[in-house]
Amino acid sequence: MFSTKSSVKVSLVVSDLSGGGAIRAFLLAQVLIELKCDVEVVGFQFGKDLYAIPPRDIPVCAIPAQNYPGFLMDAQKLWKKIDGDIIYAVKPKPTSLGLSLLKKLATRHSIILDIDDWELSWYGGDEWQYRPSFKQLYRDIFKHNGQLREPDHPLYLKWMESLIHRADAVTVDTEFLKQRFGGVYMPNGKDTAMFDPAKYNPELSRQRYGLSGYRILMFPGAPRPHKGVEDVLMALEQLNEPDLKLAIVGGSPYDDYDDKLVKQWGRWIVKLPKFPVEMMPSVVAAAHVVVVPQRETLTAVAQFPLKLTDGMAMAKPVLSTRVGDIPAILGGTGYLVDPSSPAQISQKIQWIFQNLTAANLQGMKARERCVKKYSIQAMAPILSDIIAGMSR
Repeated sequence: MFSTKSSVKVSLVVSDLSGGGAIRAFLLAQVLIELKCDVEVVGFQFGKDLYAIPPRDIPVCAIPAQNYPGFLMDAQKLWKKIDGDIIYAVKPKPTSLGLSLLKKLATRHSIILDIDDWELSWYGGDEWQYRPSFKQLYRDIFKHNGQLREPDHPLYLKWMESLIHRADAVTVDTEFLKQRFGGVYMPNGKDTAMFDPAKYNPELSRQRYGLSGYRILMFPGAPRPHKGVEDVLMALEQLNEPDLKLAIVGGSPYDDYDDKLVKQWGRWIVKLPKFPVEMMPSVVAAAHVVVVPQRETLTAVAQFPLKLTDGMAMAKPVLSTRVGDIPAILGGTGYLVDPSSPAQISQKIQWIFQNLTAANLQGMKARERCVKKYSIQAMAPILSDIIAGMSR
């Protein structure tokens, strides 16, 4: 298989580096580097830009990709780049797990599969079915914009779920995913040495990013309907206090959802651009409160929101909702409200700012919990055991 005496090379295979899976891949790469593995992230890039700017020490190879039939040539290019002793497929998609399984057939290399999302939840979960007429099937295959020309069409995602057991090991980041797919729990953690509040002055950060003079709620990610940003904005509308602002960092690369938010609630929003991961601690330092207002949807229940550990690592009061694993992740160190409840959010915002010293102490407890349970150092032994099991 491979020698444990020499450095093990791991190829992290990402379905789309212009999509959200890239962030999880970079985190896993950081854990592997902690284990002294040789790491490379390889993946397709269907969009114009990379979704996230990778940390400096992580080599990334992005292969521009298109739909079928051109995708077959793109897949050949990526195939040649997968040369690790271990293949770590990120997400059970044809563009990651599918290609990795084909590589395994040819090389016998071991595969770890990481599942950080229930991919079919975006299409309705188990209710989704593909039952086309013959005419529709013909269009979906042969038309230039036919649905089945998309390499990660939900029909193919469903097929991939039936092949998850072909991976030699599976890592998951929520109890929902563990119950559904099995595997070993691997949290969506954080480099807590990089995200260290002791290194930053919050007021200087607010000055740096144009946030001085405001009480800042921060959402450090890409807004989407299930993430509940609208509920925070409705809460701010109810409070109607001009110095309260929601800073949205990075924004959504998927669609025009950001623009819709700004059009309706622009007076409460401060938009910040996308930053390299090394700059994010400085950005999050500017927040008074980090908000993670997930709604009760299939997609949200299956997720471990990375924004939780952004706030926890930086010792910020975290305001979130009772959805999925969130209460267990925070473990009593954050502030929880019911999902889709702007009234409860507004009340909790008022309470936090009226009791900011107590809230900041709670943030310090969140930091301690993050270091203990969700740091790179906490994640490393989990992956070390998996790799050691493969070497036997």
